[in-house]
Amino acid sequence: MPKIEEKQKVVKEIEEKLQDATLVVFTDFKGLTVEEMTNLRGKLRMPGVQYKVLKNTMLRFALRNLGHEEVAEQIEGPNAVLFSKDDPAAPAKILYDFIKETKKLEVKGGILQGKPISADKVKNLADLPPREVLVAQVLGTMQAPIQGFVNVLNANITGLVRALDQIKEKKAAS
Repeated sequence: MPKIEEKQKVVKEIEEKLQDATLVVFTDFKGLTVEEMTNLRGKLRMPGVQYKVLKNTMLRFALRNLGHEEVAEQIEGPNAVLFSKDDPAAPAKILYDFIKETKKLEVKGGILQGKPISADKVKNLADLPPREVLVAQVLGTMQAPIQGFVNVLNANITGLVRALDQIKEKKAAS
């Protein structure tokens, strides 16, 4: 296969990964040892998550083909890209925990559900509680008014039963 066709194939693969991912994070891995990079990849080894070092030119072509011109402009220096298909918060959290440990990795920015985001927004995403906790909080919030309504109805019935009980005791005493 000629070299141009191979490069086009690589660009197509990157485009597919970019389209399938709910979260894409661009990182500068300057200063990381092979052991540290392997350690990070091991931590990110979960379903739907990939962390790859890509050639900048190929990555830029893929980003431009998908209409992410402003992101393509920022691609310089050594880049590793995190692709997450499912939960965007968990891999972002792992990435920032690794940054706290090593202080060598730098987040440049990313794409969340097809929209460019800054490194600060990726950090905010990493600070979110896990999905299960968020779902529990939403369910608790949804159940609170219903529980309050049940308590009000229960209080009215309880009050009626107490009143009837007092009337019964009064008649029994007389």
